[in-house]
Formats: sequence, structure tokens, C-alpha cells
Amino acid sequence: MTNVAIIGAGITGLSSAYFIKQMYPHVNVTIYEATERPGGKIKTVQRDGYTIELGPESYLGRKTIMTEVAKAVGMTDDDIVTNETGQSYIFADDTLYPIPGGAILGVPTDLKPFMSTKLISMKGKFRALKDLTMKPIEMENEDMSVGEFFRTRLGDEVLENLIEPLLSGIYGTDIDQLSLMSTFPNFKALEEEHGSIIKGMQHVKKERQQQAQHNQQGPQGQFKQFRHGLNDFVNKLEQWLKAHDVTFHYKTPVHDLIGTQKGYFVELNDESRTFYDGVIVATPHQVFREWFSTDPIFDYFSELEASSVATIVFAFDEANIENTYDGTGFVIARTSTTDITACTWTTKKWPHTTPEGKVLIRAYVGKQGDNIVNEKTDEELVAIAKNDLQQMMTFHGEPDFTIVNKMPCASPQYHVGHIARIKAIQQHICDNYQHLQITGAPFEAVGLPDCIRQAETAVQQLLSRIG
Repeated sequence: MTNVAIIGAGITGLSSAYFIKQMYPHVNVTIYEATERPGGKIKTVQRDGYTIELGPESYLGRKTIMTEVAKAVGMTDDDIVTNETGQSYIFADDTLYPIPGGAILGVPTDLKPFMSTKLISMKGKFRALKDLTMKPIEMENEDMSVGEFFRTRLGDEVLENLIEPLLSGIYGTDIDQLSLMSTFPNFKALEEEHGSIIKGMQHVKKERQQQAQHNQQGPQGQFKQFRHGLNDFVNKLEQWLKAHDVTFHYKTPVHDLIGTQKGYFVELNDESRTFYDGVIVATPHQVFREWFSTDPIFDYFSELEASSVATIVFAFDEANIENTYDGTGFVIARTSTTDITACTWTTKKWPHTTPEGKVLIRAYVGKQGDNIVNEKTDEELVAIAKNDLQQMMTFHGEPDFTIVNKMPCASPQYHVGHIARIKAIQQHICDNYQHLQITGAPFEAVGLPDCIRQAETAVQQLLSRIG
């Protein structure tokens, strides 16, 4: 009988166990988790009729693997919710500007609303249109920064006021250091294929419209959630795993992994050891890098920075807040002086989360080079966020309650060259660590479906080696 240990019960670790049991039901699986609960960064709070996400808010619906797993573990179509569509904004020059219609991740696909937006000057608009006649960019060392790519294609102004606020918030890093090929390689592929990023994204838009028509769907939001929160998915997945004889050990940090020719001993803090034929590591890189400190290739994970972020939730009576903007939220240009980086008007984006007559707002702080999350108390972060938000809306009273969730060193920084280092590390593991697989956010994209997809790949690679 083959025995596999999974270190970490976040979404990647849980999904790894799921795919083992789906593909190799005879394999025994044991999960070790340092905290008292599964789910990792996912954290849903039910309070006073609200459903509040303190970590990830949702997932990209077109990455269907998460929906497929959810249904496989017992969730139904009624459990899955799509976001309400609405106007999104960018805060720049002390003003909220609507994101131009047709923009996809900031790239204009409909030139009429782009040419009429007040977010970009006429000079900036004409500079962006040069993309239509430029040749594809020649990259050095097979990578470049997201900032350099869009600065070259669309110009400084479109980058700073439209692209950067939307993209850098996903990864919490400086867009001029963010690796294009680690995060948005599709942008480069579209530019190469169509000779222009605008033309490439117009092609993407057309394909999506045709797919929606084929599925006989009207306009829909692109994000999905679960009616009772992301924790409901985590709980259903945990229950499914237990029903398939997966063993969980909570409050059980792993101290070390001790390799042999036939597998690994998992050593706990009490020095007890258990042997496994294979191990999948799905922890933050700050945890596992110590286990491989004698192998120089893992030194990269000592260099890999991670930014700290925090979610700040405000619950108001609707009589105590005045918001004249009809939309689902906004992101903030880095040229602005605010400490918050974005805000979701959750009541409008996800109406099912909020009781009648109430308003739920999520604000976000934390970016590369900004130590505000670690330096400020929860009370100070609430005051900072509230002060910033009052530039965009009016509060007539105090919130019913606030919640702050700090996530220290939560967002790995994928700097230029990251993907090449990761590929080298993955090949090194394959060649030299037959009984080991390491996966998760430190390696590739951080979205929930991406973590699930990485888990599937990790399982296939490990089990193909150990049998």
C-alpha cells in the first residue's frame, strides 16, 4: 500500500488529496496542518446575517476547475453564485473615474469609450493607439516586467492610470518588477499572434462573446462565489476527503523532512517520525525552505519576497452611508496618496452577503515596500481606511462593526526571472527528489483555481514517479 503525506491544508493541499483519491483511490493520504483548521488564506465569517470573506473573495469563473471540484464534492448549481455586473472605478488625481467600457484588465478593446474617458489625456490616448502599428517586443532572457511591456505598448499614462491599478493589486507588487511571463504570459502571446495587444484583446473579447452566445447566456459577471461563503467549499471538500479515508492532523506543525532512498520521514516537533512513500509540500515558502537548506537551488526561496496585506471590513446601516457611485468597487492608482489599494462595495457586487437595509464594504491595504500591515494596530488600520474611504463616500455615523484580517507575508513577489528559476527548481526536484513534490503559491499563479490546477499537476507528477 502506498502512503503519501501532504504538508499544508490550504486549498492546494486539500486539492492534492482530492486528486490523489480521484486518480489513485488505493493510496493512503495523511494531511498535516499547523493551524487548527483547513482552508489556508480562505476565511469566511458569518455574523449578524452577513457572509464576510476575510481572505480571497471569489474566483475567476472561466477557470472552471474550481467549479468542477465543488460539484464533485457535493455542491450544487444553487450553491454557486455569480457576481452582479456593474461599473468599476479607478481612483486617480483625487477623483473616481469609471473604467472605460470594453477594457479587459485595463487594455482597451472598444476605442469609442476609451477615446471619451477623462481618465486619460488626449495625448495619452493617441500614444496608446501606437500599439496598433508597433512590432512585437523582443524580450531579453525570455522575460520582462509587466510595467515595461505595457509602457512600451500603450505608454506611461495608460500604464499608470489604467493598467497598473488593475494588475498590481492582484499580486501586491511593483508592476515594474512584476514578471510578465510568470503572471500574464497570455498578453505576450496575444501580442505576438496579432501584432498588437489591443487587437489581441479584441480577439479575446470576440471569442468570449461567441462562447456566451453559444451557451445562450446574457451578460454575466466573471467571478464566482458560494452562497454560504468560500469556507463552505472548504468544509465540503474536507468532508469528502474524510469520507474517502483521508487522515487529518491539525495543530501539527512539521519540523523536518528526512529523505531516504525509498521515501521520507515526516518529523514533528515532538521528534516523532512517520515514513511515507511520497510527500507533497503545499506550505508557504517561508516554511519549507528550512527543510532543504543544504541544497543551494532552494536558496531562491530565501530571496523570494512576500508582501503583507490586510482586509478591513465595514458593516453599516444603509442610512449611515452616502455613496453616489453606482458600481461594485474601485482600485487606486499608485500615484494617489491613499493607504488603501482598493475597495469592494460588497453589497452591490455580492447582494447575497448582506442583510436588507445594510451595507458591507471591504477595503484593502498592503503593497510592496509598504509595512503598514505590520506596523499598525487593527484600530489604526480601521481609522486609516475610513479616512481614505471618506474621499469617495460620506459616512453619517459609525459602522455597526468592523473586522480586520492581517495576512503577513501572504503574497509572493514574482519578480522578473521568477518563471525561469521555478522551472529550474521543478526540474531539479523531478531529477533529484523522486519521492517529493512542492507546489502552491510560491511557484505559480495565486488564484484559487490556479492552486487547484497546480495540485492536480503535482499529484500526477509525484504518483507517476513513485507508482
